[in-house]
Amino acid sequence: MQTKIPPEQLATSIGSEADAILRSCVHCGFCTATCPTYQLLGDELDGPRGRLYLIKEMMENNRASKTTLEHLDRCLNCRSCETTCPSGVTYAHLLESGKAMAESMVQRPLKQRLLRQLMLKILPFPHRFSLLLSIGRVVRPLLPDALGKKIPDRRPVQTVQPIKRQRKVLLIEGCVQPALAPTTDVAAIRLLDTLNIETIGTGMAQCCGAIEHHLGDTNASLDRIRANIDLWLPMLDNGAEAIISTASACALEIKEYGYLLRHDEIYAEKAARISHAARDIAEIVHTEDLSPFKRSDGKRIAFQSPCTLQHGQKLSGMVEEILTRIGYELTPVANAHLCCGSAGTYSILQSEISSELRDNKLAALTSGSPELIATANVGCQNHLQSASNISVIHWTELLTEEITNG
Repeated sequence: MQTKIPPEQLATSIGSEADAILRSCVHCGFCTATCPTYQLLGDELDGPRGRLYLIKEMMENNRASKTTLEHLDRCLNCRSCETTCPSGVTYAHLLESGKAMAESMVQRPLKQRLLRQLMLKILPFPHRFSLLLSIGRVVRPLLPDALGKKIPDRRPVQTVQPIKRQRKVLLIEGCVQPALAPTTDVAAIRLLDTLNIETIGTGMAQCCGAIEHHLGDTNASLDRIRANIDLWLPMLDNGAEAIISTASACALEIKEYGYLLRHDEIYAEKAARISHAARDIAEIVHTEDLSPFKRSDGKRIAFQSPCTLQHGQKLSGMVEEILTRIGYELTPVANAHLCCGSAGTYSILQSEISSELRDNKLAALTSGSPELIATANVGCQNHLQSASNISVIHWTELLTEEITNG
């Protein structure tokens, strides 16, 4: 793709990177075949190639419109296009720069600004979110049906104390997962304990920075990331072999720390070290002896592979192989590469598109008559469960079920 970005813009790190990314696009259009919003809406501007042209035009002319921001907002940032792209276009990095630039030029309607500020004040803070969720459960009968279904029932949780082991990993709890799906990290601790790996915690649930990052509050996100680095590095120095998360979205964000702070003279090297140590829990489990979890009844499971797992972290097929190795029968899922519509805060900000993608995903997941649906990310889990008649759980709970029943 030819570009004519002004020299003063090219002289900046953002401008020069954007120019390189735009020029790597060869207009082939393969990305449109796997873009969820293009498949749904059929508008070139709601596909990756069209959004690249919008960003190119904005950077060349230093001008954006409400239409520009609208089409960029509709992107799920699922990175399916990156998996498909034969030219290696790093679309997600360009999208973040493009959205930030468009937002600096176009003022959102008051309602949108207030909603985004409300999410920024609540979602990254576990105690605030937990309180809001508790209130939501009380008033759920008074809420619209669609909203009420997004509020999960409280799940009883048994506390578990990790056993001291020679091998240690640092487990990040996240911000919304402790309230939405508290059994997931308990399952992870029990699972890793069976594999002779001790999980150590930070002593506090905390946001990885993704919510603020994707809502456009870059400064708050980077400040949070720096604080996380300061907290986690001593734990790596104390023997933790990896930093893991059971939420694939958080694992991806932590792996991006090195990129996000690459220009920070103080934190660049520290951030790179954190990213190097970051792992999705599947990466740890996949390399271990799974014989303690073997089952023989061939329970039928549909696995929903989150975009942050298969496209962001490039771990497509890893969880499926784990489940197959221990004896589960995986049912077929058509168009498994397409997003379920959760995408962090997308299900709130773009509810109509999100709901349609969710319904399409559930139709694909249930077509093989599974007994359960498993996933690897809390956002996907809660989003799918809000419209599913079948239980949706984190895949680690399938393995700890074998510990209980074995």
